[in-house]
Amino acid sequence: MAKLRSLETNEQREPERLSDRAIDNLRYIRETMERSASFTAVPGYGGMLMGLTAIAAAYIASQQPTKDMWLIVWLAEAILAAAIGLLAMWQKSRIVGQSLFSAQGRKFAFGFAPPLMAGVAITLGLFRYLHFEVMVPVWMLCYGAAVVTGGAVSVKAVPIMGWLFITAGIAAIAMPSAYGNYFMAASFGLLHIIFGAIIARRYGG
Repeated sequence: MAKLRSLETNEQREPERLSDRAIDNLRYIRETMERSASFTAVPGYGGMLMGLTAIAAAYIASQQPTKDMWLIVWLAEAILAAAIGLLAMWQKSRIVGQSLFSAQGRKFAFGFAPPLMAGVAITLGLFRYLHFEVMVPVWMLCYGAAVVTGGAVSVKAVPIMGWLFITAGIAAIAMPSAYGNYFMAASFGLLHIIFGAIIARRYGG
Protein backbone atom coordinates (compact mmCIF):
# COMPACT_ATOMS: atom_id res chain seq x y z
CA MET A 1 0.00 0.00 0.00
CA ALA A 2 2.82 2.39 0.90
CA LYS A 3 4.54 1.65 -2.42
CA LEU A 4 1.34 2.36 -4.32
CA ARG A 5 0.93 5.70 -2.54
CA SER A 6 4.55 6.53 -3.32
CA LEU A 7 4.02 5.74 -6.99
CA GLU A 8 0.86 7.84 -7.09
CA THR A 9 2.68 10.75 -5.45
CA ASN A 10 5.55 10.51 -7.94
CA GLU A 11 3.08 10.38 -10.82
CA GLN A 12 1.40 13.52 -9.50
CA ARG A 13 4.71 15.35 -9.08
CA GLU A 14 5.96 14.50 -12.57
CA PRO A 15 3.34 16.62 -14.40
CA GLU A 16 4.03 19.45 -11.96
CA ARG A 17 7.75 19.31 -12.78
CA LEU A 18 7.02 19.23 -16.49
CA SER A 19 4.67 22.17 -16.09
CA ASP A 20 7.31 24.14 -14.17
CA ARG A 21 9.90 23.39 -16.85
CA ALA A 22 7.50 24.44 -19.58
CA ILE A 23 6.81 27.73 -17.79
CA ASP A 24 10.55 28.34 -17.34
CA ASN A 25 11.18 27.58 -21.00
CA LEU A 26 8.40 29.90 -22.12
CA ARG A 27 9.74 32.64 -19.85
CA TYR A 28 13.22 32.20 -21.32
CA ILE A 29 11.87 32.30 -24.88
CA ARG A 30 9.84 35.42 -24.13
CA GLU A 31 12.83 37.22 -22.56
CA THR A 32 15.03 36.23 -25.50
CA MET A 33 12.46 37.56 -27.97
CA GLU A 34 12.15 40.80 -25.99
CA ARG A 35 15.91 41.29 -26.08
CA SER A 36 16.07 40.63 -29.81
CA ALA A 37 13.19 43.05 -30.39
CA SER A 38 14.85 45.82 -28.34
CA PHE A 39 17.55 48.25 -29.33
CA THR A 40 20.16 47.29 -26.74
CA ALA A 41 23.03 49.45 -28.02
CA VAL A 42 22.04 52.36 -25.76
CA PRO A 43 25.31 53.00 -23.89
CA GLY A 44 25.49 52.81 -20.11
CA TYR A 45 29.07 53.91 -19.53
CA GLY A 46 28.72 56.52 -22.25
CA GLY A 47 25.63 57.88 -20.51
CA MET A 48 27.53 58.11 -17.24
CA LEU A 49 30.31 60.09 -18.95
CA MET A 50 27.70 62.39 -20.50
CA GLY A 51 26.34 62.97 -17.01
CA LEU A 52 29.76 63.91 -15.65
CA THR A 53 30.38 66.41 -18.45
CA ALA A 54 26.91 67.92 -17.86
CA ILE A 55 27.69 68.50 -14.18
CA ALA A 56 30.98 70.16 -15.15
CA ALA A 57 29.15 72.28 -17.73
CA ALA A 58 26.57 73.34 -15.14
CA TYR A 59 29.34 74.67 -12.92
CA ILE A 60 31.13 76.43 -15.79
CA ALA A 61 27.86 77.93 -17.06
CA SER A 62 27.06 79.29 -13.60
CA GLN A 63 30.30 81.30 -13.70
CA GLN A 64 29.59 83.07 -16.99
CA PRO A 65 29.01 86.84 -16.86
CA THR A 66 26.52 86.99 -19.75
CA LYS A 67 23.62 84.93 -21.05
CA ASP A 68 25.34 84.60 -24.42
CA MET A 69 28.37 82.98 -22.81
CA TRP A 70 26.07 80.79 -20.72
CA LEU A 71 24.39 79.55 -23.89
CA ILE A 72 27.74 78.90 -25.60
CA VAL A 73 28.79 76.68 -22.68
CA TRP A 74 25.65 74.58 -22.94
CA LEU A 75 25.81 74.35 -26.72
CA ALA A 76 29.41 73.14 -26.44
CA GLU A 77 28.28 70.58 -23.86
CA ALA A 78 25.49 69.42 -26.18
CA ILE A 79 27.98 68.84 -29.00
CA LEU A 80 30.39 67.03 -26.66
CA ALA A 81 27.61 64.87 -25.19
CA ALA A 82 26.34 63.98 -28.67
CA ALA A 83 29.84 62.92 -29.72
CA ILE A 84 30.27 60.82 -26.57
CA GLY A 85 26.86 59.23 -26.98
CA LEU A 86 27.35 58.32 -30.64
CA LEU A 87 30.84 56.91 -30.08
CA ALA A 88 29.71 54.92 -27.03
CA MET A 89 26.68 53.64 -28.92
CA TRP A 90 28.86 52.52 -31.82
CA GLN A 91 31.23 50.71 -29.47
CA LYS A 92 28.39 48.99 -27.60
CA SER A 93 26.70 47.96 -30.84
CA ARG A 94 29.87 46.06 -31.73
CA ILE A 95 29.93 44.39 -28.30
CA VAL A 96 26.28 43.27 -28.36
CA GLY A 97 26.40 42.44 -32.06
CA GLN A 98 23.58 44.77 -33.04
CA SER A 99 24.04 47.13 -35.98
CA LEU A 100 23.10 50.77 -35.50
CA PHE A 101 21.34 50.47 -38.85
CA SER A 102 19.26 47.46 -37.85
CA ALA A 103 15.48 47.76 -37.91
CA GLN A 104 15.41 48.53 -34.18
CA GLY A 105 18.29 50.98 -34.53
CA ARG A 106 16.45 52.88 -37.24
CA LYS A 107 13.25 52.92 -35.17
CA PHE A 108 15.21 54.31 -32.23
CA ALA A 109 16.72 57.05 -34.40
CA PHE A 110 13.40 57.97 -36.04
CA GLY A 111 11.73 58.15 -32.64
CA PHE A 112 14.56 60.09 -31.02
CA ALA A 113 15.19 62.68 -33.75
CA PRO A 114 11.89 64.64 -34.11
CA PRO A 115 11.61 65.93 -30.50
CA LEU A 116 15.31 66.76 -30.57
CA MET A 117 14.93 68.71 -33.81
CA ALA A 118 11.96 70.53 -32.30
CA GLY A 119 14.13 71.46 -29.32
CA VAL A 120 16.79 72.92 -31.61
CA ALA A 121 14.20 74.96 -33.52
CA ILE A 122 12.58 76.26 -30.33
CA THR A 123 16.00 77.18 -28.92
CA LEU A 124 16.77 79.24 -32.03
CA GLY A 125 13.45 81.04 -31.64
CA LEU A 126 14.05 81.71 -27.95
CA PHE A 127 17.53 83.04 -28.71
CA ARG A 128 16.14 85.34 -31.38
CA TYR A 129 13.78 86.93 -28.86
CA LEU A 130 16.28 86.67 -25.96
CA HIS A 131 14.10 84.39 -23.84
CA PHE A 132 17.00 82.57 -22.21
CA GLU A 133 15.01 81.85 -19.06
CA VAL A 134 12.76 79.35 -20.88
CA MET A 135 15.56 77.36 -22.53
CA VAL A 136 16.28 74.98 -19.66
CA PRO A 137 12.71 73.64 -19.36
CA VAL A 138 12.48 73.36 -23.16
CA TRP A 139 15.72 71.36 -23.32
CA MET A 140 14.61 68.95 -20.62
CA LEU A 141 11.12 68.51 -22.07
CA CYS A 142 12.30 67.97 -25.65
CA TYR A 143 15.15 65.68 -24.67
CA GLY A 144 12.84 63.74 -22.37
CA ALA A 145 10.30 63.35 -25.17
CA ALA A 146 13.09 62.16 -27.50
CA VAL A 147 14.25 59.58 -24.97
CA VAL A 148 10.70 58.33 -24.38
CA THR A 149 9.83 57.98 -28.08
CA GLY A 150 13.21 56.54 -29.06
CA GLY A 151 13.35 54.41 -25.94
CA ALA A 152 10.04 52.75 -26.81
CA VAL A 153 12.09 50.20 -28.77
CA SER A 154 14.88 49.98 -26.19
CA VAL A 155 15.26 48.55 -22.70
CA LYS A 156 12.75 49.64 -20.03
CA ALA A 157 15.19 51.92 -18.20
CA VAL A 158 15.45 54.27 -21.20
CA PRO A 159 11.83 55.52 -21.43
CA ILE A 160 11.65 55.71 -17.64
CA MET A 161 14.60 58.11 -17.72
CA GLY A 162 12.82 60.09 -20.42
CA TRP A 163 9.72 60.52 -18.27
CA LEU A 164 11.88 61.75 -15.41
CA PHE A 165 13.39 64.35 -17.74
CA ILE A 166 9.90 65.49 -18.68
CA THR A 167 8.93 65.67 -15.00
CA ALA A 168 12.03 67.74 -14.27
CA GLY A 169 11.20 70.04 -17.18
CA ILE A 170 7.70 70.64 -15.85
CA ALA A 171 9.14 71.36 -12.40
CA ALA A 172 11.66 73.79 -13.90
CA ILE A 173 8.84 75.80 -15.48
CA ALA A 174 7.38 76.39 -12.03
CA MET A 175 10.72 77.44 -10.50
CA PRO A 176 12.69 80.69 -10.92
CA SER A 177 15.07 80.64 -13.89
CA ALA A 178 17.97 81.20 -11.48
CA TYR A 179 17.76 77.49 -10.66
CA GLY A 180 18.33 76.52 -14.28
CA ASN A 181 21.89 75.26 -13.88
CA TYR A 182 20.85 73.15 -10.89
CA PHE A 183 18.10 71.54 -12.94
CA MET A 184 20.54 70.89 -15.77
CA ALA A 185 23.01 69.26 -13.38
CA ALA A 186 20.26 67.16 -11.80
CA SER A 187 18.72 66.01 -15.09
CA PHE A 188 21.42 65.85 -17.74
CA GLY A 189 23.97 65.13 -15.02
CA LEU A 190 22.60 62.88 -12.29
CA LEU A 191 19.89 61.13 -14.31
CA HIS A 192 22.41 60.17 -16.99
CA ILE A 193 24.82 58.86 -14.35
CA ILE A 194 22.16 56.87 -12.46
CA PHE A 195 20.48 55.34 -15.49
CA GLY A 196 23.80 54.88 -17.25
CA ALA A 197 24.93 52.77 -14.30
CA ILE A 198 21.69 50.76 -14.40
CA ILE A 199 22.03 50.11 -18.14
CA ALA A 200 25.72 49.25 -17.84
CA ARG A 201 25.04 46.77 -15.05
CA ARG A 202 21.94 45.08 -16.45
CA TYR A 203 22.47 45.30 -20.19
CA GLY A 204 26.20 44.96 -20.71
CA GLY A 205 27.99 48.28 -20.82
